[in-house]
Amino acid sequence: MVRANIKDVFPTYKVLKDGTRRTYWYHRETGERLRGDPGSSEFIADLAAAEKLIPDRLAGTFNNLVRLFTLSTEFDTALAPSTKAEYRRMLKKAEVEFGDMPMAALDDPRVRKDFMNWREKVARASGEREADNRLSAISAMLTWAIERGHITANHLRGFRRLYHADRSEIIWLPEHVAAFMAVAPIEMQRAMILALRTGQRQGDLLRLPWSAYDGASITLRQGKAQRGKSPGPPVMVPCTAALRRMLDGMERTSPLILTTKTGQSFKKRYFARVWDQTATAAGLESIALPGHDKPVRLHFHDLRGTTVTLLSESGSTPQQIATITGHSLKTVHRILERYLARTSGLAEQAIFNWENSERTKFANRLQTGSSSSMASKGKANAR
Repeated sequence: MVRANIKDVFPTYKVLKDGTRRTYWYHRETGERLRGDPGSSEFIADLAAAEKLIPDRLAGTFNNLVRLFTLSTEFDTALAPSTKAEYRRMLKKAEVEFGDMPMAALDDPRVRKDFMNWREKVARASGEREADNRLSAISAMLTWAIERGHITANHLRGFRRLYHADRSEIIWLPEHVAAFMAVAPIEMQRAMILALRTGQRQGDLLRLPWSAYDGASITLRQGKAQRGKSPGPPVMVPCTAALRRMLDGMERTSPLILTTKTGQSFKKRYFARVWDQTATAAGLESIALPGHDKPVRLHFHDLRGTTVTLLSESGSTPQQIATITGHSLKTVHRILERYLARTSGLAEQAIFNWENSERTKFANRLQTGSSSSMASKGKANAR
């Protein structure tokens, strides 16, 4: 039996009196019944007719604005693939609530109240961060709509966010990495080592193919840097000896470097679940960090800032760090300002340099003593 997988249509089933099972097909957006079976001339004609109804049915509504925005050149070329996917997901959620809202209502200042009330419901059901992100996606669409002349105002501009998360100064300390590695399965150990020694994002590492590794360095294009069909600039990360040993010792069972224990590619949600389970088993779900009043939970993304601090502590300049991690120089400086307060590495190195420098010998010889003896020593030194 041929199974149809056609976008924007769905089947319903009915058991007839004689016991046979009949399938009926419908167009998802218009609800129009489609005659015949998928692929038949009747089915194709009805599908085309239903598609023609969409512009008329959606004209002048919030639904139509979403459609125009997501099909626009700006949406396709100015946003990273991951951002586009998230915008589509969140705007689809908004369509359920505001789909038939007239586009003209978006110019009424009172529409802000409708959106804010909806955000309250989303926050209770799905969390404050998700609620804020949905409103941000709508606000981005409204800004685009102003430039295209569909509306005249964005009444969501500058809305105050519910979710506030400051991950600055949160890094993995050596004892945290050791605890994680002690309980992690081999797949998570490899992910930890690769993340810590390259400073790359989780998504880029999960997509990293063996072809990116030439035996000495890893070259990749970061997903966040991609804009539309234009890929970001290549980032080359020279591999440390330890990273080369791990990579050279791995069996290449997949085109990708990081895989599940069965050799399959990691799905984002599955990887996150296994990583969180490992972090919990390592006792890292709630840890105390210097300078933090409340316990924090370490995230995978915190490894990126950890790599920046380790490179800095080892003597790398911000320019050198940026070439490895792919950050801008401005971002590297901001990370160092936030994160270096959490580690004593640079302070210890500074004191070591002080104690072993010719220029600081006079300060190293300073000792306390009585004022008379210090005066005598001063006179003696003067002679």
